Parts: sequence; structure tokens; C-alpha cells
Amino acid sequence: MAKKEKKDRRHSVQEARDMSAGKKGGAKNPVRIMDTTLRDGHQSMLATRLRMEDMLPILDMMDRAGFAALEVWGGATFDTTTRFLNEDPWERLSLFKKHMPKTPLQMLLRGQNLVGYRHYADDVVDAFVEHSAATGIDIFRVFDALNDERNMQRSFAAIKKTKKHVQGTICYSLTERRLGGPIYNTKYFLDKARIMEDMGADSLCLKDMAGMLAPPDAYELITALKSEVKIPIQLHTHYTSGMGSMTYLKAVEAGVDAIDCALAPLALRTSQPAVEPILVALEGSDRDPGIDLNLLIKCGEHLEKVSPKYRDCLDATRMSVIDAGVLLHQIPGGMLSNLVSQLREAGALDKLHEVFEELPRTRADLGYPPLVTPSSQIVGTQAVMNVLFGRYRQVTQPVKDYAAGLYGRPPAPVDPEVRKICLKDYKYKTPITGRPADLLPPEMEKARAAVKDITKEIGDILTYALYPTTGMKYLRWKHGLEAPPPEVMPKTLEQCRCEMELMEKAKKGLLVETPAKKEAPAAGPDARTFNVFIEGEYFQVVVDPADGKASVQPAAGPSAKAPAPSAARPAGPSPKPAPAAPAASCTPGAVLAPMPGIVIEYRVKQGDAVKQGQVLLILEAMKMQNEIKAPAAGKAAGLGFKPGDRVQKGDVLLVVE
Repeated sequence: MAKKEKKDRRHSVQEARDMSAGKKGGAKNPVRIMDTTLRDGHQSMLATRLRMEDMLPILDMMDRAGFAALEVWGGATFDTTTRFLNEDPWERLSLFKKHMPKTPLQMLLRGQNLVGYRHYADDVVDAFVEHSAATGIDIFRVFDALNDERNMQRSFAAIKKTKKHVQGTICYSLTERRLGGPIYNTKYFLDKARIMEDMGADSLCLKDMAGMLAPPDAYELITALKSEVKIPIQLHTHYTSGMGSMTYLKAVEAGVDAIDCALAPLALRTSQPAVEPILVALEGSDRDPGIDLNLLIKCGEHLEKVSPKYRDCLDATRMSVIDAGVLLHQIPGGMLSNLVSQLREAGALDKLHEVFEELPRTRADLGYPPLVTPSSQIVGTQAVMNVLFGRYRQVTQPVKDYAAGLYGRPPAPVDPEVRKICLKDYKYKTPITGRPADLLPPEMEKARAAVKDITKEIGDILTYALYPTTGMKYLRWKHGLEAPPPEVMPKTLEQCRCEMELMEKAKKGLLVETPAKKEAPAAGPDARTFNVFIEGEYFQVVVDPADGKASVQPAAGPSAKAPAPSAARPAGPSPKPAPAAPAASCTPGAVLAPMPGIVIEYRVKQGDAVKQGQVLLILEAMKMQNEIKAPAAGKAAGLGFKPGDRVQKGDVLLVVE
């Protein structure tokens, strides 16, 4: 592209951002700020559980504050809303656009992975981008977990067709503590930036998902990028290591065009730096963003007000706001919380230190991919498997696909011995060399056919196409074919306060058993059941907000012992019980769930003859699909679960007779 064209595009984007932020003078070269509160802020801090009802009251103020853009969608928000919140992500996006018409809305798009954990066919990419643009997205931040530009080509083309803004993104990663080394050095990032610009990106984002970009390196890298490419440069970092605010100030000094921040209640820790102190630090300078601090304070007050609803989502296990350990292990905050959750569910939290030691080895084996979704899940889950079952004794399906090149080109070669293990008995004996999505047949017609008896809405069809198992379950809730379980329904602040009071009383031993002779009143329709754990015993507490009364009884007798930590559930509604296991775990030939997960599909039917090593079913665990194989030859029996059922570690999935 000619230099004049590049310059013109840069100016048009700059002017659009000035207009959206209401700039009419003031600072000579204001740094633009994109707010992440409504997407990455609560994804990082609250496991993406912030409900739409608690965002609506601040949307008008956010729209008037003067942000260059608002990140409201993408990443994990799509999966979480349907799986855990019983909310329609497309309806959520429509509401954002309705209540924030002035400020450009942004989403995070995982290239060919869209908002999922695998590559989707090109027709799904085209349909998803088109509907996202029509529903309200103005800026698409597009990245690939391996920085493989081939995996971004189709989404770039689809976005250009909608005439929306394409923000090409480079994932920042390191093999050492600081910028440099044989892979992730300044040349690497400059080369990728030139590719993004030549592909037609309207702006460029450097995405530092683990908060590993040190302030001096930020100055060096932003300075180099500003001299190398003509499109605006935006910097995204996390506060995990504690360097975030310092890194931003050095980047601003180097001339960065935009930075990402979050409102204070959902900032710091593993989220972005807080916007409020950044505003004051730059106030009166040539780079003053000119954002209304008073409006942001009011927004923060509302978030603090509703925060009791989300107390169980916040990681309160550490005193420190920062994780200094990330400077050594380089694990992003979201990935770290996943590892802890996975090991807790597997009853192996004591193995966390071993996983920390194993993870760098696994990452090196797989060619040093950046640790961002989905490669962070691929590497992290395999590291957990290596610790629990022995190195590469059990290989997840995504790792096999990764070794075969189906996720793209790794930054460095995969270890030959590891690749050999992964590709044993695999459909590809050698890695593919072309664009992975070229191997995928169209998927949209199949998705339409699968949901034709439920819906014809394009948003619903895309929901199923992205998540066939959990998406179908949500669509059945949405269209009234199944009642959603209590745990996906919203709670009021009053209910949350009542629960907190009960928990405090339980800790102080002030809860007493309901006398046997006095019959408890019938629970109302809004009654919710909670497990309360008290020094080795646990109680089931039924909370009825209609009259404020609670009935308390030991879960299994007055001296019932609490379950092991791996079996404990966070405070909240009791989960819907899984179907009865088809046989006791001691049954000969019983195939047990190696970890908690969701049954995706059985590959055999009742009575089928099976061979040793044959794939019997697919179990989704730790966000990855895992093949469960036959331990011996025989006949399949006792298939007691169905797709979408959640199972616990040790549940009998089927029996090989």
C-alpha cells in the first residue's frame, strides 16, 4: 500500500476516535483510552459472571464519559453467558448498542477460533462477523494464539466486507524475563506488525495478556513500532505483575496512540490498570485523555454496590494485589485461576507446584506458543495431564491437533519425540503445511438443520455452531423446552446479603438445628439451597427470601464429615444431580471419568463390540476435549449419561464387559 494511503487511513481512524471521544481541542496529542470493564475487566476479575442487569445502570454514563471505545463483547463472554448465566449474548450486544450509541463498541475475536476453542469453517466466520457487525460491533480486535497471520486472513476479509474497523493484534510473549532471546525479540514484533499493516489492519494492538511487558521494554517496542508502521498503535496489558501502570506511562511517553484500562472496582489484580489514576497522572499534559472523571466515579460506586452478588467469583485466596510469581512462571492470571480450579476439581490441588515446574517444559515441547486462549488451555491442560498421569501418557485431542498443525504454525518447532507421540494413530502422520481452515468443510447448513425444530434465528444458529453441546442446552432453556437449573438464574442483592449473614452465623456457630418436633414451613418458589461448611461438618441451608426464614439441618446426620476439598462446591445453589452412575466404580471393566467434565458424545452404542484402545466417548474437561479409550476389548454396556451431562471424577461413564 502506498505511503499516502497509509497516512490517510491513519488520519481517518484518528478523526473517528476523536469524534467518538468528543474531542474538540484540549490536549495537543491526547492518548485514547479504551475501557475494558464490560468485557475483560469482569472476565479477569469475576470469571466473566457480571450480569447484564448490573451493567445497564452505568451504560449511559460510560457512553458520555469520553472513551475512544468500549470493549463489551468477545473473549469468554459468549461462552459464559449461555453456559452459566442463561443470557443471550446477541441480546446483550443489542442492549449495549441501544444504551451506548455514541461510543464505538469493540469485541475481542480469536481469529479463526472466533469466540471458541477450535477453528471454525470459513462460512461460520463470515456469518459470525456479519451478524456481529449488524448487531452492534464497530471495532474487531483480531488475534491468533500463535500469531499465525494465516488464521486471521478470513476474519480480516469478512470485517472489511462490513466496512467496520479491523484492529490487527500481536500477542506479546517471552521465553526469558525480558524482551529478547532467540524468538520473542524486537525484530519478531516488528515483522508481525508489518504483516498486519500489509493485510489491511486499520490499527495495531500489542496484547500483553500476562502483564509481562516491562516499562523499559514498552518504551523500546512502542518507539520501534511507531517508526515502522503508520497505523495507530494501541497497548493492552494486565496488572498481574504490578507493572501495568508504569508500563502504560512509558508507552505514552513513547507515543502510543491508545491504551486499555478498566474502572477501579474491576481493575488491578489480573485485570487492566485502573483508568482513574491514569487520568490524573496525565491531567494537564499534552497527552491528557480528557475523560470525565466524575462520571467514572459514579460508575464505580454502582459496581461496588452490586459487588456482593459476585463475592464468590473474586479470588480472595491471596493478600497481595499483584502476583509477583508471574515474573518467574509467566502464567496469565486467567490461566492460573483455571489451573487452580482444574486441580481442585481433580482433588490434586497439592500438585500445583509440580504443574508450575512442568508447564515451562510442556510449553517448550510445543514450540513456545504465547499463553493466551486457546493455546494457554492447550498447554496448561496438557501440563496438568503430565503431572497427574505421567508425561504424555494421556494426550488431549487439542494437543494432537496442535502437533498436526491444525491450530497453525508455532513460533518454534514442536519437539520431534512429543510430536511422534501425539501423531501416533492420528489421521495426519505428518503436520499439515497450509492454512488449517482450508481443511474444514462448511458448517452453517449443518447447524441450521440441527436447530430447525427449535429456532430459525441466525444468532441462535451461530450459538449452536460455536457450541453444539452447551449451546443446544442453552437454546432449549431459551425457547422453553427445558427449565434452566437454579444455578444459572440471577440472585438479588437481598438474597446475597441473607446468604452472607447465614455464612457468618455458621462460622460463629450461631446456626442451630431445626427442632424435629417443629415442622418447617413450606419453602416458597424462590427458595435456594446452599451447603455451609463448618469445621469438618456441613449443613444444607434453605434460604427463602419471601419470609427471610431458613431451615438448617446436617447434610448426613449430626456428625457428618465435610466432603474432601475436591468435592466441595462454592456457596451457591446446589447443582442439579447428575444421572445415576450405571455401575459401581468397582465393577470389572468400568471406565471412570478421570476428572470432572461434560460428556460431549459417545462414540459407541449399547452392545457394540469394542477393541482395546478404541475411542469410547469424548469428555470435555478443563475446556479441552479428551478421548476416553477402551482399556480392553469387549462389549460396551451401561452408557448411563447423555451429551451435555456433567460428570464428576470417578463416575462410571460406561462398562466394557
